[in-house]
Formats: sequence, C-alpha cells, structure tokens
Amino acid sequence: MSAETTETTESTSGPPAKSGAPGPRALARRRRRASVARFWKEYRKHRAGVFGLATLVLFVLVALTAPLTVGSDVDSVTDAPGQPLESPSGRFPLGTDQFGRSLLGLLIWGSRVSLLVGLLAAVLSVLIGALIGITAGHFRGWYATVMMRITDWFLVMPTLVLAIVLATVLSRSLGTIVLAIGVTTWPTTARLVRAQTLAVESRPYIERAKALGGGHWHIMSRHVLPNVMPLILAQTTLIISSAILAEATLAFLGLGDPAVVSWGGLLQDAREAGSVSSGDWWYLVPPGIGIAVVALAFTLCGRAVEAVLNPRLGVSR
Repeated sequence: MSAETTETTESTSGPPAKSGAPGPRALARRRRRASVARFWKEYRKHRAGVFGLATLVLFVLVALTAPLTVGSDVDSVTDAPGQPLESPSGRFPLGTDQFGRSLLGLLIWGSRVSLLVGLLAAVLSVLIGALIGITAGHFRGWYATVMMRITDWFLVMPTLVLAIVLATVLSRSLGTIVLAIGVTTWPTTARLVRAQTLAVESRPYIERAKALGGGHWHIMSRHVLPNVMPLILAQTTLIISSAILAEATLAFLGLGDPAVVSWGGLLQDAREAGSVSSGDWWYLVPPGIGIAVVALAFTLCGRAVEAVLNPRLGVSR
C-alpha cells in the first residue's frame, strides 16, 4: 500500500474511539451511587432520623445474634433455669417468667419475631397499596372508581377489628398475622400513591411517551413507578411501626402463634400470670418498652426519609 493511500485511509477513518469510556450500565451505576451519597448526606442532617436508625441497627444486631447470645432453647419450658416469677437479680437481670425462663433471653429472642412480622406485614401492605394506587391513577374510568370505593370501605372500617376477624378465621401462625396486618393497612398507601400517580401523568413527557407508542406497562414501570418510589419508601418505614404495634396487639389478645415467642406474646403471658395485680413489673415493662422504642425508631426514620425525599414538607430536624 502506497503512502498516499495510507494517508487517505487515516484521514477518512477519523480519530480512534476512546476505549476507556464508561458504558451505559457503568453510568447508571455511577448515578445510583451519587444519588445514594446525596441521600445519606441529607439524611445525616436529621438528628432524630440518625438516632432512630442507630437504634434500629442495634435492635437488628441483637435479633440476628440471638442464637449465639441466648441460644435457641431459651423458650424451653421443661429446661427452665430458674424459679417462676423471680425478681431481677444478677443471674436473671430482668427476672423470670411464670415458667422460670429468663425474661432477658425471651426479650432478645422475641425481637426476631416482632421485627420480622412488622417488616413483612409492612412490605405486603405497601405492595398492595402501590399496585392499586398506580393502576387506579393510570387507567381511571370505572376501574379507578371501583378500586377507590373498595379503598374507602377499608378506610372507614376499623383496621384492628378486620385484623382480628382474619386472625380468628385463619389458622394461628405468623403467616396469618402478616396477612391480617398487610391486607388491612394498605388503603392509606393506595390513596397517596394514586394522588402522586395522577400528578405524574399530568406532565408533558407522559404525553410524549404515549405519542411515541409507549404502552400501559411502559408508562407505569418506566415513568410512574420511579417517581412514586420515594413516597413508597417513606410510607414503608412509617407502616412498619404500625405493623409492629398491630402484631403485639394481636399476640396480646391471644391470636398469635402460641409456639413462637414475641413481645406481644410476652405481654399476653404476663396478663395470664396475673402480673398486673401481683405487681411483677419486670414481666410487663421490658416487652412494652421494646415495642415502644422500636416503633418510635421506625417512625423517626420514616419522618427523616420523608423529609429528605420531599423537602417541601419542612419537617423539623
């Protein structure tokens, strides 16, 4: 090949492509990392939210390490290490229950069930509410009318009464508790998500997406869902605290799984043992404090997340 031909080839081919340029996936990952970093930077400014998050991390670590710290046989009635209803001492810092079991061990072990049930029930509730809210806001017409009337019916009905009915009709298990809480606490999420969906679909880029041939699934999954996801995340953290309180209430009423230790179950056992009338405060106070602290921590986290994702709320720090 002559020198003239080589020069012509080099001049027409243009400059070589940069081999080190990041691809679309790398750019997406970089944007997600930057978004998470911005979120954490703003979240740290909310002292109450940081306190709630630290409290939750502590409780989660305690729950995860329960098999190592207290053992899996802490709820055994036949091998109880102490005497029934012993007051707090060096051997039993929180005393014993009516069977002689360590209340500290039961409290630590019960945190696993209370946190798990609260999280699963909140996720189920938010999934139902988000699905109904997005579809009702997108399709509108008779479908939205029917869904919103069903939502209004659930809103006016007492949530606890519906949960008690479901927990009574179905078998007594953790799955029943999760189902009873999840299917009775979704209306508020559905209302909020539908309102946000209507606001998103009124924007011009939704009309452009429809004009370019975007179908229902494309509009809801690619445009509506990313815009309502911050609201869904904030709502999840707020519902978890309500779900934990609902689980404790159902267990206290004797509708939980009797073979599983939970904070609400401990309160129910204390009531049956007559701790209120006999003054055995160590049987009642620790589970109640645990429920209140965890519910408060989730509420503080939810408020902080809501303030970060929607600064116009003006939530105090």
